[in-house]
Amino acid sequence: MPLHIGIVACSAEGAALCYRTICAEGAQFFGAHGHPEISMHTPSLSDYMDCIYRDDWPGVGELMLASAEKLAKIGADFLICPDNTIHQALPYIASRSPLPWLHIAEVVAAHAAQRGYKRLGLTGTRYLVDSETYPEKLAALGLEYVRPDVADRDGINRIIMDELVYGEFKPEAVAYFQQVIGRLKDAGCDAVVLGCTEIPLIINEANSPLATLDSTRLLARAALRRAGA
Repeated sequence: MPLHIGIVACSAEGAALCYRTICAEGAQFFGAHGHPEISMHTPSLSDYMDCIYRDDWPGVGELMLASAEKLAKIGADFLICPDNTIHQALPYIASRSPLPWLHIAEVVAAHAAQRGYKRLGLTGTRYLVDSETYPEKLAALGLEYVRPDVADRDGINRIIMDELVYGEFKPEAVAYFQQVIGRLKDAGCDAVVLGCTEIPLIINEANSPLATLDSTRLLARAALRRAGA
């Protein structure tokens, strides 16, 4: 029997894309209409943001742990979190987690190395890009990275938090991301990490100046492989 996937969700649009990807692509692993059992728990996004705004990452971790415990009680075998930003809280609670996790940055880094990329641009919320969540995982595989400048980080963060998480996808936002990714290309990057699970809703291989590393779908596919192992 396939393993039961537990989704520790944070923002709705990214979690929904991850869930849909698991369901839609499950047939490649499990036959027509097939996918593993999936359960998801989502506290209010405002609960997470209250902690993030006051830089309380242990508090973010406790919210993740509460979801993990609920998912374990209903039979999940392992956990994924389709939210890059809150992964920086995972170290606070990993040792107390009732179930193992797939780490989104590890999944992306492994895929980048497999594809032969050398220098990655990082995009995501300001909290994610300022953190060591991706740099630690990339450096472990010998991959270089470039963060956007402060103005670009703030611009991307505004689009994510004021538009994408509310399901608002504007042409102006696409154009802004393209400009930022273009600057990352000029800085020598050969691929860009879409390090917010909502970014793939507006940026993809067809409209990006760089090859894209879609963290949402890469995590979903890793979960499918884990579930079928």
